[in-house]
Amino acid sequence: MSSARPSGHNWSRNPSPEEEEDPLDQMISRTGCAAFHYAVQECMAEHQDWRKCQPQVQSFKDCMYEWGHQMKRAEVEAAQGFFRPRS
Repeated sequence: MSSARPSGHNWSRNPSPEEEEDPLDQMISRTGCAAFHYAVQECMAEHQDWRKCQPQVQSFKDCMYEWGHQMKRAEVEAAQGFFRPRS
């Protein structure tokens, strides 16, 4: 893999108070899929062709799908707990 990274993103792990982390990066970090996102970014920087990055895109997509599924499951469980009759 190439170490080249596209511009437009804050790649530092501990941003200084003057610079805030990109909101998209913050959102993706919360999903646990950041490594997959960065792999797509690195592949795109290297190849400049999304068609050559399909394995990385699919891995990121799978991770995001699983995260969404977990969030939906948590919402359902929370709703079930809310509507359970109290003893």
